[in-house]
Amino acid sequence: MGNRWSSLKEKTSPYVLLSPFLFGFIIFFSYAFIRSLYFSFTDYDLFSIPNWVGINNYINLFKERLFTRALKNSLTFSIIVTTLQTIFALLLAVAMNQKIKGIRFFRTAYYMPSVTSSIVITLIFMWMFQRKGVINYLLTLFRQHGLMIGVFLALLIGIQFILVAIEKLRGRPVEYLEPSYIIISIILASIIAYVLKDFGIIKLAEVKAVDIFWLNTREKVPFWAGPFAFPRPLGAIMILNIWTTVPTFMILYLAGLQGIPKALYEAAEVDGAKGWQKFWYITVPQLKHITFLVVTLGLIGTLQMFDQVKIIGSQAPLESTITLAYYVYDSAFPGASAPKVGMASAAAVILAVLTLTIVLIQKKFSGEGRDLRD
Repeated sequence: MGNRWSSLKEKTSPYVLLSPFLFGFIIFFSYAFIRSLYFSFTDYDLFSIPNWVGINNYINLFKERLFTRALKNSLTFSIIVTTLQTIFALLLAVAMNQKIKGIRFFRTAYYMPSVTSSIVITLIFMWMFQRKGVINYLLTLFRQHGLMIGVFLALLIGIQFILVAIEKLRGRPVEYLEPSYIIISIILASIIAYVLKDFGIIKLAEVKAVDIFWLNTREKVPFWAGPFAFPRPLGAIMILNIWTTVPTFMILYLAGLQGIPKALYEAAEVDGAKGWQKFWYITVPQLKHITFLVVTLGLIGTLQMFDQVKIIGSQAPLESTITLAYYVYDSAFPGASAPKVGMASAAAVILAVLTLTIVLIQKKFSGEGRDLRD
């Protein structure tokens, strides 16, 4: 009897521990999804009895211009943001993984955008993207100092190359991106550039103040991309989203980097591998599973992006910023108009299927899970 009781406790313990999650999953997800799936085949406005219409809602969705615009915006937003945030997160993690004095401060500073309220961050960016805001002001300064910046970069590359070349001629194993030489090159290039400016050899350009409409416009960028161009307000939201999500994924990559055996890098150095070769042939493959996680979370998060569009609101035309998640919300709660719960539910089902499909495709091409099967 005692053995049976012990066996029963051992079998039921996992389910007891999982019960809070399972309860929430069943009530707030499974039940809600089944209800949404049912409403997607009905004409329902929250007040009257649902009227069964079959697949008419799905057919009408693809006839509606606002939905197709939301679908295109969501896919564009997801592809661009997920790609850039993955690349930047990896590069930032590699930089933050260096053994430099005070590196913990920079790790904390770079992570701050992720722990700050998205509402506050969005409001700050709305102010920055105004016609007389910080972004246009910085672009104006960039145009004025364009020549000086170009000279500085050319001097930086030239001085760095000379310093490294001298050391290589002496037979010392120095990389072209040696950090100590980069600092020296930056100092020397800055001094020379400012001296050239003071002597009038380099002059600031006389340009008009940049007056770009970042939010209140329907203009698409880049202009040469044709059908692949996207609304500029959506691009502004992309910049905001990348800036706030990169630090979170940086932490994941940083944890992965610290788990890579140092013996792999030491063996590569013995074989004569350089910095870029070690990064490409050791770091990137060793972080394959982290990359899969980052890309998966990025795809799910970007396809469901809603809050930033909602906060920007009337600051930008709806068709320039609307996403599938916001279309669902706007259809279910349209303000003074009658709710279109059937259409909203159909759009929500399409969003769920689209998210699942893209993640499965990403898993297929990334090869994730093959190691376990093998």
